[in-house]
Amino acid sequence: MKESMWGYGILVLGILAVGVIWFFANMTKTDQHNYNLLKETVEAAMFDALDLAAYRACTETPENEYKCIRIEEEKFVESFIRRFAQNADLSNTYLIEIYDINEAPPKVSLRVSSTTSTNATGEIFEFDIVNNIDAILETKY
Repeated sequence: MKESMWGYGILVLGILAVGVIWFFANMTKTDQHNYNLLKETVEAAMFDALDLAAYRACTETPENEYKCIRIEEEKFVESFIRRFAQNADLSNTYLIEIYDINEAPPKVSLRVSSTTSTNATGEIFEFDIVNNIDAILETKY
């Protein structure tokens, strides 16, 4: 009888260990997905929001050089929200906070918070994953 209890104990510990590993792997995967999605979406939205008319009309004088490349704030926000919504994980709840958008030189600061909830033990646990990004658009020319 004593040996069978050890067998049951090892079996239960093994199941708990697999559950803990699965939980932390899921959290890490969610954080990595959010970070890569945020980075790629911000870059693509900044390229979508480039003001090509200002770029074409720009002169090559040194005092106006930083104003050659501009982004439009409304276009950036529209493109970012659309692209992020297309690729976001539907099992999470997202909160997007845009802190700063500079049109010239192009710079964006934003934060994406996602809430993941689980009820593995019958109680509902919620975890917040927060990703911040400060992006500056750099081009070759």
